[in-house]
Amino acid sequence: MITTEYKKLAQQMKSYALANGCSACRISIHSGTESSFEYRNTQLEQLQQSSQNQLSIVLFVDGRFGSYSSNRMESNELKKFIKNAIAATRYLAADPHRTLPNADRYYKGRDADVDCYDKQYDALPPDAKLQLAKAAVEEIYQTDPHIISIGGSYSDSEWFSYVIDSQGFEGEKAQSSFYISADVSLRGDGNARPESWWYHSALFWEQLRKEGIGKKALERALRKLGQAKIKSGQYPMIVDNMNSNRLLSPLINAMNGESLTQKNSFLIDKLGQPIANAKLTIRDEPHLPKASGSRRFDHEGVATQPRAIIENGILRTYFIDTYNANKMQTEPTISGASILTFNPGDKDVNGLAASLKKGILVTGFNGGNGNSTTGDFSFGVEGFLIENGKLIKPISEMNITGNMLTLWASLAEIGNDAHDWSSWRIPSLLFDGVNFSGL
Repeated sequence: MITTEYKKLAQQMKSYALANGCSACRISIHSGTESSFEYRNTQLEQLQQSSQNQLSIVLFVDGRFGSYSSNRMESNELKKFIKNAIAATRYLAADPHRTLPNADRYYKGRDADVDCYDKQYDALPPDAKLQLAKAAVEEIYQTDPHIISIGGSYSDSEWFSYVIDSQGFEGEKAQSSFYISADVSLRGDGNARPESWWYHSALFWEQLRKEGIGKKALERALRKLGQAKIKSGQYPMIVDNMNSNRLLSPLINAMNGESLTQKNSFLIDKLGQPIANAKLTIRDEPHLPKASGSRRFDHEGVATQPRAIIENGILRTYFIDTYNANKMQTEPTISGASILTFNPGDKDVNGLAASLKKGILVTGFNGGNGNSTTGDFSFGVEGFLIENGKLIKPISEMNITGNMLTLWASLAEIGNDAHDWSSWRIPSLLFDGVNFSGL
């Protein structure tokens, strides 16, 4: 946790900055530790542990703005650092749009903790962590003649933050995380080397799935044996829940205030208008307890709140922080999403596939590009050809092309299989009539 000593240090540095020429400031202290273990086949390949303490300060000086950080956590050192930062800020161009938020928008600290920190973190023995990385490999080691290499990894971290500013905001956050993964590479036909991976993560040790990670990675890799292109054409497309974020990211990025002010968004002037099929409803639910992404305030100290992002296909909000709101001369909202949730359908990925006479299940994206101004895209994909509701052939080296607004308008069905360990709880998605290029 952030110690009382560090909190006093932050208060002292705030007072020092204001006494030495700042009209306003925000100070953050971050503290954390991280450990990781990696196995490759039967050998421990990497063991790493690190810790960090850092003070970051945002300064407003004579209409100018500067942001600085230091890991020197001693009072006299920080005073020199801040004095030099104030002097440096005076050389910058004035920017009237840089201000602290309206204090009425701050989190006031009256709500229940969202509970994102595992108090057992320090008590967990290193041997137990090491064994998880090793076990992910041992689950599948020498179980299939196609296997070339297996990797297993485990990592965990804890971090704490304390934020104050010159308008009276004060807030604290604490979070732990645990992560286990496995990756497998196989010997395929000719020079083909199919590979895949699987993982699980959790904020609490007891929630972490500690078995089956290696087996799932091998299963996903074996399914790729015999990958090939198929005939170009328009197909219904399912994107599984491990990859659907690849299609949502451009949509969310286009709602960002910075993209809007730079005229680099295909969602400019789309607020209140349909941008997707009416089946799509996405909400931000920032206060879910024990959930990745949960928080009471953003990096500015602004209180988070549940909100509709897209409702029945209609865009309901942008993500606009104080700076971009000032530039756009509009009301700010929040700097970014916390936990994205979908209104689910009634099928998982297998149910969606079973509903198709012919289509393609996408289980991976391999490069590609998109135009953030127009929404046009071209992505490399791999996955499976579906016929009569069954996966009959692995495919690769194919591309999908189109436009984001057209794609989301073609959304046909939403799955019910979102992963609850992610801050983006995106299920598998089914789209109609997507352009695939192959043979």
